[in-house]
Amino acid sequence: MRKRLIVGVAGASGSALALETLRQLAAADIETHLVISDGARATIEHELGADGIVQFTAIAEHVHRAGNLGAPIASGSFRTDGMIVVPCSMRSLAAMAYGLGDNLLVRAADVVLKEKRRLVIAPREAPLHEGHLEAMLRLARMGAVVAPPVPPFYARPLSMDDIIREIAARLVNWAGVDPGERMTRWSGGS
Repeated sequence: MRKRLIVGVAGASGSALALETLRQLAAADIETHLVISDGARATIEHELGADGIVQFTAIAEHVHRAGNLGAPIASGSFRTDGMIVVPCSMRSLAAMAYGLGDNLLVRAADVVLKEKRRLVIAPREAPLHEGHLEAMLRLARMGAVVAPPVPPFYARPLSMDDIIREIAARLVNWAGVDPGERMTRWSGGS
C-alpha cells in the first residue's frame, strides 16, 4: 500500500510553504489528503492570488472540506501514516493541544495523535507568549514534532524559493518521507 499522509493548511501566513510540501509529497508518490481551514482560504488567496486554492487542489489527490467531520480522515479506522500541518496557526495549534476537534483539520490531527501516528506541525507566529509555548510543549509531550519553519542557513539559500524548498523538505522528512535532493544535508565543516 502506498504511503498516505494528511496535509492540513491552517490560517497562518505561509501558503507557499504548504504548496511546496504538497509538491514534494506528490513527487515522492505519497497519497495526500488535503484539508484547508476556513481561515487559510483567505490567507492563500492573499498570498498566492485568486487561483491559490486551485493550485492546492490540482496537486492533492483527495480534498476534504474543513467542515466535513464525516470525512474518512476523521476516523482512526482510516489508516494514514501521519499528518503535516503547515502552516499551523496558533488557533489550530491550541485546538490540537486540547483536543477541540471542531473542524476537520483539528479532528484529523487529534486522530493522528490518539492513534500514535506522526504529527508534524509548523507553527507560524513570532514572538511567542507563554500560552503558545505551553500548547507546543503539550503537543510535543503527546508525540507531535513541533517544527517552526526555520531555514537551515548552512544550506546557503540564494532565494526565497530555496528557503521554502529546504523547509518543506525537512517537514516531509520529519513525516517519514525521504525528500531526496530537495534537502541539503549537513556534511560537516571544512
